[in-house]
Amino acid sequence: MAGIEIDDSTRDTFQALADDAGMLLEDYLATLAEEKKHERALAEGAEVFRQVTGDPATVSAFDAEFGGPAVRRTPRAA
Repeated sequence: MAGIEIDDSTRDTFQALADDAGMLLEDYLATLAEEKKHERALAEGAEVFRQVTGDPATVSAFDAEFGGPAVRRTPRAA
């Protein structure tokens, strides 16, 4: 792998994982990098979601624009 130096133990571990997946090492590492980028994007999106939905003013503004959640009425026992 040009431009990347890793110790033999780490390389052997990655090679074994690539072999188990039936992939070339370079392809395995590229796939791994894409998966990690996706995980990071999901984590960042989840954090933004938590911030937005945790802000009562934002939730109120959303409800005012798009309507609040439907109120479910459950039948009462007689």
